[in-house]
Amino acid sequence: MAPIKPRRPGPRHRAPRGLRIDLLAAPDQPPPVELWRPELSLQLPVLLDLAPLTLRHPRRKALFELAAASIAGFRAALDELGFTEIQTPKVVASATEGGANVFELDYFGRPAFLAQSPQFYKQTMVAVFERVYETGPVFRAEPHDTPRHLSEYVSLDAELGFIDDHRDVMAVLRDALAGMTRAIRDRAEHALTLLDLRLPEIPAEIPAVAFGDAQRLISDATGERLDAEPDLAPAHERWLCAWAAREHGSELLFVTGYPMVKRPFYTHPDPAAPERSNSFDLLFRGLELTTGGQRLHRYEDYIAALHARGLDPEPFDGYLQAFRYGMPPHGGFAIGLERWVARLTGAANVRETTLFPRDLHRLTP
Repeated sequence: MAPIKPRRPGPRHRAPRGLRIDLLAAPDQPPPVELWRPELSLQLPVLLDLAPLTLRHPRRKALFELAAASIAGFRAALDELGFTEIQTPKVVASATEGGANVFELDYFGRPAFLAQSPQFYKQTMVAVFERVYETGPVFRAEPHDTPRHLSEYVSLDAELGFIDDHRDVMAVLRDALAGMTRAIRDRAEHALTLLDLRLPEIPAEIPAVAFGDAQRLISDATGERLDAEPDLAPAHERWLCAWAAREHGSELLFVTGYPMVKRPFYTHPDPAAPERSNSFDLLFRGLELTTGGQRLHRYEDYIAALHARGLDPEPFDGYLQAFRYGMPPHGGFAIGLERWVARLTGAANVRETTLFPRDLHRLTP
């Protein structure tokens, strides 16, 4: 056998000032985007269609440096608070929220669904570790074609046990956000500078307003009748954020006590007013960022709540098993990573801060 000859190096090109450039791979065709330009002046569909290329641009790359730092900060903050990271299934036997907006699939001849959230499993794991968190994808088959909705996104979830009520959960959420902003400063300073961003100040206690009081504030200012509305519209969220900035000097605002009719069946009602929930939304720069609250923890309450929603308890049997054997009072929250980064950067569409978005119309690249 003839000896194998060493491969000759490729062509070398000399650059000024003694630098050497080795051509490792030539493009098959000229790129359709000029990555050397300071900014990419492209429409969003083109930006996303060419994502394998456009993500190489420094300003696009910087968005996901912020996302990576945010996840690291979330983990670090909750680790410090005694949480345990878990990983839960994304193929499940029943819809988490009990609704129809789920992706159904064939699981070896049986119906199954892509998980809308790790809700059931993170609640179950409270009885094991007391405090748990997860970072991972969730799937929502909601027919929304808006700048704020995705069919798949990254959710930063946490659940903690032995709480008094939802306010204990709100305190942990505040600490998680503080850890996320701290990590961005420490790990993504270049991205902050490149994008010319201002991080929010996380106050020692984020201001809060009750849902009914929020409605009255908006009604008094705008003349709108909101007393029969069970939720806040996007315009109302923007108004409340402006109010919080004026009155409290805060870009963050908790809205608490949403009507039970707008919360999932596992939400704990307010003992003093059962039509209201021990839950909250966190608004940030004009948009709802986080939903959370206290959960039911007694088995009989779950059976009653499912029947009240017209839901059959049988598909939820695996979930309810944990409550048959006793569970501590607990609660939790979830932060949408892409929406968080979009609020930080002022992106007009959450798809701008999603690596490869999945929505009503997009399944590639």
